[in-house]
Amino acid sequence: MPDLERAYSQLPVALQHAACSVAGWRVEHTRFGGEFPRLLAEAEARSFLSREEIREFRDRRLADFARHCFEHSSYYRQRFEEAGLGPKDVKGLDDIARLPVLTKEDVRENIGQLAVRGGPKDREQMVHTSGTTGGGLRFASTAHAVQEQWAVWWRYRRWHGIQRHTWCGHFAGRTVVPLSQQRPPFWRYNRPGRQVIFSGYHLSPANLGAYVDELRRRKPPWLHGYPSLLALVAAHVVESKADLGYEIKWITTGAENLLPHQSDVISRAFGVRPVQHYGMAEAAANISECDLGALHVDEDFAAVEFVPQDSGMHAIVGTNFTNPLAPLLRYQVEDLVTLDRGDCGCGRPGRVVSRIDGRMEDYLVLKNGARLGRMDHIFKDMVNVREAQIHQERAGEMTIRIVRMPAYTQADEDALLVETRKRVGDDTEVRLDYVERLERSAIGKLRLVVSQVDDPKGVGPSDIEPASPDT
Repeated sequence: MPDLERAYSQLPVALQHAACSVAGWRVEHTRFGGEFPRLLAEAEARSFLSREEIREFRDRRLADFARHCFEHSSYYRQRFEEAGLGPKDVKGLDDIARLPVLTKEDVRENIGQLAVRGGPKDREQMVHTSGTTGGGLRFASTAHAVQEQWAVWWRYRRWHGIQRHTWCGHFAGRTVVPLSQQRPPFWRYNRPGRQVIFSGYHLSPANLGAYVDELRRRKPPWLHGYPSLLALVAAHVVESKADLGYEIKWITTGAENLLPHQSDVISRAFGVRPVQHYGMAEAAANISECDLGALHVDEDFAAVEFVPQDSGMHAIVGTNFTNPLAPLLRYQVEDLVTLDRGDCGCGRPGRVVSRIDGRMEDYLVLKNGARLGRMDHIFKDMVNVREAQIHQERAGEMTIRIVRMPAYTQADEDALLVETRKRVGDDTEVRLDYVERLERSAIGKLRLVVSQVDDPKGVGPSDIEPASPDT
């Protein structure tokens, strides 16, 4: 792979466009060929089942999957026996709670025993997850499982009126533009996939105008990507008063939490509210935003448990019953949500999440060892902050790194400190550090909290970030 990337980086731009289109054609065939149309139709037919009907559907798939794990995986057979469970004892979500939670470290150490062998080789595909600390997973899946996942992801998009083959401006972590390139174009075209793929690594203040010019020229009606990257472009549009010259109809986000201040600047810049989605390559959970703005658990795609935490939030533990080759029973995703006890008027049956609260590493540690989440609230009304990130090296201390917009004043700084003090108290040392750019992961993602504090509760930073659909 490094050799291919090196060869790609040395191609003329025109051939890089062609290479992206060839790769796009392969992706179209892999994700959207074969059974995809049928799987999408079936997924859409389940959109408005009753809660009882969707729960029965989920529990049937879970029971079949548990039996499959017991019969074909030595690792799970041992786990069942240690828990005093037989394959027929699992009839629904409550029954698997007797099994221990599966951690990422468990998967890494036991992938050989955990995985199911003997599947049809011509239908096997390798899937990998990204890792903030180089600890991603690589495991087998099937063409059917991959296409079913994309069917559920496209069901959500079609809820909002986005159709297949809609042109999309894509802002994520693909290194389609060599890092050494210093002049536009900072994008490449995937024509089979109807994508303008914008580099997430060249979004400097000097280059943002070129990105806006390309949007104005190509007029993609749909923007998709990391919210932190979309917010950078949006902030430039707001501060420069740029006119795109056309209407953007949809903005969808994934792979990072959509923070309130990001949603605000994106809405102000493009005139449309961003819609968020939560998913992952492991296929252990999926949450989709409906047209009324509620976040629904896709109960028909994975068996999702919500484990209460001391903070009042809930940790996601999921079972990926669509992938028979790398089964994950009670997989600890390490993401947190706040549950909504109400119903959504849209009529979709999945449980409702009021917000996705981030990863377990998105905490600040106080001097007394208390862990604070939801730190994004301090930036909620900071309309003159382009980007912000919290760094912590020692408990009881924090540095807020801020990329300012031109209108940022002392009043903004005072307001930010007031909001911060409301949450961390007066005994926490707070420093502000104004920077030109913020640190991102190797694949371009922006974490709200970057902490080097040892976690006394053993939660620690997660190795794997939530994945989300690439368009």
